[in-house]
Amino acid sequence: MSEMLNVDPKSSKDFNPYKEIGTKWMLVTSGTDKKFNTMTASWGGVGVLWNKDVSFIFIRPQRYTFEFLENCDFYSLSFFDEKYKPALAKCGQVSGRDTDKIKETGLNPVFDDNSVYFKEAKKVLICKKIYSQFITPDCFIDESLQKNYEKNDYHKMYIGEIVKYIEEG
Repeated sequence: MSEMLNVDPKSSKDFNPYKEIGTKWMLVTSGTDKKFNTMTASWGGVGVLWNKDVSFIFIRPQRYTFEFLENCDFYSLSFFDEKYKPALAKCGQVSGRDTDKIKETGLNPVFDDNSVYFKEAKKVLICKKIYSQFITPDCFIDESLQKNYEKNDYHKMYIGEIVKYIEEG
């Protein structure tokens, strides 16, 4: 792996959020060097809101990572080459409450001043939470979306200002 560089996200070589998040997936991680958790996600995005570069993610309260997101000010989004897809699949299949996902996947955590990410990632967004809110059924305009919540297990949306963008140099 080459050196990781902190760069301006607008100058990224080839960051396509549709492909990176929706097809290749990402790891959402929150916590500290003492205790953290990560999970695989394929929902979310990046953009501009309130004159800030932001990311937005959606986490169900049943997920172990939810506890860390609720109790920490920062989270990271880590993006990987295709060869790490089995590791990301594992991180989406098992809970960090019951399994040491990091040990099982062989991923190596890096402890930033504000969050945790992974050495193997090719791109990382470090985000400071600036807004969160539960999705509620009364706000759906397209009622067909309700099928994503057959058990009324609504996600919580987190919006984070992107405070650091790291990519392979």
